[in-house]
Amino acid sequence: MTEDAPPRSHRVANAVVLGGAVLVALAAIQRYTHALPGSDSTFHLPRERCYGVARAGQNDCGTAQHACAGRATRDNAGDEWISLPAGTCARIAGGRVKSSGA
Repeated sequence: MTEDAPPRSHRVANAVVLGGAVLVALAAIQRYTHALPGSDSTFHLPRERCYGVARAGQNDCGTAQHACAGRATRDNAGDEWISLPAGTCARIAGGRVKSSGA
């Protein structure tokens, strides 16, 4: 064994650590993507309408004032909404799950 080569126990430990990292990465890829066999065919992420946080022109759907997405005329209008993952709206300042009219 040369002076530069690590001892055999270090090489085995490195192989175990690298193998574990690869397994964790593959498990994450299978869980959070559709790239590997056994993955769900679709993601099931519950969504909710979050009112009062849409920027002008960035709303997701129509209201009583207009019929199309992207037609909000002002930021944070109470009747304009965007679709967000469930539970996110409560974390946004001014966000509400129910419309305030307007």
